[in-house]
Amino acid sequence: MSDMITADLVDLDLAAATKDEAARSLAERMRALGRVTDLDGFLADVAAREAQMPTGLDGGIGIPHCRSTHVTDPTLAFGRAPSGIDFGAPDGPADLIFLIAAPAGADDAHLTILSSLARRLMNEDFTSALRATPSPATAAALISGDIEPAEAVAGDAETAGAATAYATDVLAGQEPGKPGVKPALEPAAARGAGGPAAPAGAGAEPGDAAVGGPVVSPGSGDGQGQGEKPFRVVAVTSCPTGIAHTYMAAESLEKAGHAAGVEVAVETQGSAGFTRLDPAVVEAADGVIFAHDVPVRDKERFAGKPTVDVGVKAGINRPAELIAEVREKAARGEVTDTARPTPVERGGAADEGYGTKLRKWLMSGVSYMIPFVAAGGLLIALGFAIGGYEITGAKSVAEVFAWGDHTSWAALLFQIGGLAFSFLIPVLAGYIAYGMADRPGLVPGFVGGAIAITIKAGFLGGLVAGLLAGAVVLAIQKVRVPAVLRGIMPVVVIPLISSVIVGFLMFLVIGEPLARLQQGLTDWLNGLTGANAIILGVILGLMMCFDLGGPLNKVAYTFAVGGLANATDGSLKVMAAVMAAGMVPPLAMALATTVRGKLFTKAERENGKAAWVLGASFITEGAIPFAAADPLRVIPSVMVGGAVTGALSMAFECTLRAPHGGIFVVPLIGNPFLYLVAILAGTVVSAGLVILLKGMRKTSVVSPAAQEAAAEKPTVVAAV
Repeated sequence: MSDMITADLVDLDLAAATKDEAARSLAERMRALGRVTDLDGFLADVAAREAQMPTGLDGGIGIPHCRSTHVTDPTLAFGRAPSGIDFGAPDGPADLIFLIAAPAGADDAHLTILSSLARRLMNEDFTSALRATPSPATAAALISGDIEPAEAVAGDAETAGAATAYATDVLAGQEPGKPGVKPALEPAAARGAGGPAAPAGAGAEPGDAAVGGPVVSPGSGDGQGQGEKPFRVVAVTSCPTGIAHTYMAAESLEKAGHAAGVEVAVETQGSAGFTRLDPAVVEAADGVIFAHDVPVRDKERFAGKPTVDVGVKAGINRPAELIAEVREKAARGEVTDTARPTPVERGGAADEGYGTKLRKWLMSGVSYMIPFVAAGGLLIALGFAIGGYEITGAKSVAEVFAWGDHTSWAALLFQIGGLAFSFLIPVLAGYIAYGMADRPGLVPGFVGGAIAITIKAGFLGGLVAGLLAGAVVLAIQKVRVPAVLRGIMPVVVIPLISSVIVGFLMFLVIGEPLARLQQGLTDWLNGLTGANAIILGVILGLMMCFDLGGPLNKVAYTFAVGGLANATDGSLKVMAAVMAAGMVPPLAMALATTVRGKLFTKAERENGKAAWVLGASFITEGAIPFAAADPLRVIPSVMVGGAVTGALSMAFECTLRAPHGGIFVVPLIGNPFLYLVAILAGTVVSAGLVILLKGMRKTSVVSPAAQEAAAEKPTVVAAV
């Protein structure tokens, strides 16, 4: 691991006020060594990962990380921030910052090394030594594993003396080297057993010792006599990136289990792949803990046992509580049967309302559908661009294909795209059902989606079929079956029975009303003119810009894409308005940072440069960094601009057959010049509003530019 971090990648006095500034400062060290090729592109990937889930951990640790095409070699940079930086941890700011950069195709060996670091972060001696060392070289050696924590502190007399002085200062509540000045953040060593780095003997997080139960030694747990087997738990941990939280949760659970006298075996489903737990270990387990933010793979292995299902950060922050909870479930005889695995993406968590569950189930279907949309829609658009709209009447290329005729190539692209598009509704329905009931929902979901196409129920039919399939599977799963049949339930019985029920309902009960409703929606879209069309454009523009790639944005986008499956003039206008409005937020932020850069921080000005490309490519998420930093000014501004663009696109009767592509598919747009005018108008309106609102700040509030200047002149700030 020594090739991943060197002294040049260590900053023991990280002068950053925000997590974006910290990431940029550490990433610049990576770029200086040639480890990062595109600084802004890499930071955008870091920000996108951070948007999925905060990377702050209890105990004063921040661990931003991502996989990026802009990284040449697996790299780790470390910064120590005495003033603390907010990474979203429950216990406050972080003073130990680790920036992990992995190439998009990082090999398993390097990811395994990164997982080793994540586990070491749960060791209090390790984090204390990092807080104490005054030497970047020592910190790099400690992180790489070349030296142990004790060696880092006592390497030689000078280092040991400096480390002792540092520790003495922070324990006394003073900033190191500045007697009488209390630091903004006390290291975990001064706070006492904080966060996941609490002593193993504690067995619980601060304040929840009562919840975690009595501390016992392995093999002698409460109620167990000498010679009796200990309580056994198997666990699965996973996170979206699969680099850090996955392994930190595993380490935390193992340490808490050891402290409580419980045998814990963990399967880490990380980016480096995963090795399945021995079936004998799973069979012998008394309980199961899932600490995950992505679906657990092969979950049926753990059926029939008491189960606790939480997010990965709960596995890091409160492992003793989870172990106590699974023991309580085992004592009550509460188990999950074979047919009731936890739905994908935490969609069926017991503590969530039905509205939240429904949103997650629908988003599950949409997320799997979008790649088919992108591939199929763009291929269809390319076919039109090359061969014209009459290409729809071309014969199958399997029967007639002329290698030198461009219309044959256009027909090939169009027909491939058409086949990809034909999967939209079955995939949508299948993965909605998957989001509700996991793999048993796939078969009835796909069958229901295919029936929706057959009976011309369209996009609405696919939505209903997916929800219906998931509900039927969940109902079947509630039926108690003999143990001898449990093995074939998810493979044979559930797919058979659920497909019959869903097929019956779709063909004979609800199919015809759905088809009429779909036809009515199509006719309404085709009849939209004048004020009605403009109002719809306003609504779609507001939805696209409200959460910048979130659920409401996806609802509007999915509505537009659904119309492309059976394209009409009205649905093509809707698609054009949706894409135009979605381009406005990042373009507006790019324009605003260019026109009035002093109203934005240095990091935001850098993000503004990337936002030009992101906006032009119809990547609405390019505005997220700006909205996260100043939501009350940015979000209303971009919503107004999006509404203007959506209304103008509808008023200009612009059409679009491609579901994605931004300005790169302008030649495929009806009325392309007016379409660009609509986008430009919305961009200018949003940028103007952002500049106006930011400029109206009270003079007592220090501007971002002034903050940066003040950071370079600390004596002036102190005087003020």
